[in-house]
Amino acid sequence: MTTHLLSLWHEARARFSNQLIHLYEGDLPKRLNHSPNSVGFLLRHIAEVELLFSKNVFGIKDIHITAKTVIDKKDSGEWVNLEELVKFQNYAFTNLELAILKQSDEDWKQVIETKEFGSKTKSEALGRIISHTAYHAGQLAMVIKYGK
Repeated sequence: MTTHLLSLWHEARARFSNQLIHLYEGDLPKRLNHSPNSVGFLLRHIAEVELLFSKNVFGIKDIHITAKTVIDKKDSGEWVNLEELVKFQNYAFTNLELAILKQSDEDWKQVIETKEFGSKTKSEALGRIISHTAYHAGQLAMVIKYGK
């Protein structure tokens, strides 16, 4: 089951990951009209939430993350270094991948509780992080294409 779920996550996340290779540093401050989130903010936010899932849902306790985008709830304009953001994205990807791989087939049935979304099995929580990343990947594509 774990390998199937990992494949599902890889395929879903590719909708986001494939955008990273076409980004330029000049894309990072782009926004849509009065949208509160820039490209750089979205990149940082996706990585932070993936790291939070690795730690709080899948039990990888040695991850130390300060989720500034989640805490601030608004774009501060500080996410403008493409190399740092891509490095952070890779860190998030690797840690969530390792967290998924550490789950046994029985672990996917385990119910976890978080203040953000209540009680979910780990497999349901995986669906939530997949949809979260896909949601923001769609936003990212629109901002990159039409943003200023």
